[in-house]
Amino acid sequence: MAEGDNKSANLLAQETAQLEEQLQGWGEVILAGDRVVRWEKPWFPGALMASITLLFMLIYYLDPSVLTGLSCAVMLLCLADYLVPTLAPRVFGSNKWTTEQQQRFHEICSNLVKTQRRIVGWWKRLGALKEEKPKMYFTSVISSLLAVAWIGQQVHNLFLTYLIVSFLLLLPGLNQHGVISKYASMAKREINKLLKQKEKKNE
Repeated sequence: MAEGDNKSANLLAQETAQLEEQLQGWGEVILAGDRVVRWEKPWFPGALMASITLLFMLIYYLDPSVLTGLSCAVMLLCLADYLVPTLAPRVFGSNKWTTEQQQRFHEICSNLVKTQRRIVGWWKRLGALKEEKPKMYFTSVISSLLAVAWIGQQVHNLFLTYLIVSFLLLLPGLNQHGVISKYASMAKREINKLLKQKEKKNE
């Protein structure tokens, strides 16, 4: 068991080191973005939501086709991939890179690797469910897709995308400031109260 844990830890460290090497040119930008999404300053959430809202209003105003929007998005990614590693050290100053920043960059890369592993694990479990319990797999997948299709039919696709993107970008800050754990514990208490009341009625 310990040997397996050590092997998994070594593999995690190796994958993290590889990711750090690949993202080294983006280090300053990643750290700046991390400070924003974790709300290190009180005005960061407002600025973040204003930026997201402005971007989606621009998309709504221009109303590009799917092909045009995809082409522009890929073009911006290519430009960023070329320009950021070159311009970031001049803008942020690579000589100011501290041990604390390096440690935070390492934590971010480690979290990204762990997230990737979770997604792969969920996908493998879904595949295992398909092999072991095909009826449950079919029912679960079809029901989920029908629910998503119904939501997509009821809500405008751009507005739905706006809500999803806003939630994902606000999630680290909500988690960092304990908002999620606070409301999760409140919901848990309410559920426990309802269950206790139901038990008393049954008695």
